[in-house]
Amino acid sequence: MANLNIKLVKSAIGTKPNQKKTIEALGFKKREQVVVKPDNAQIRGMINVVKHLVEVTEA
Repeated sequence: MANLNIKLVKSAIGTKPNQKKTIEALGFKKREQVVVKPDNAQIRGMINVVKHLVEVTEA
């Protein structure tokens, strides 16, 4: 199974509470941080919630 590189490109300040919690659940602590997550339906759903804040590439 492939992995996804997810980079937080915009700050979560001023976003809705569910979006802030999703950013935390993905493992982000600060802007410009990159996390590697498995490519599955749960992660894709989380990315869809915050798609305007992150940048996704295949690892």
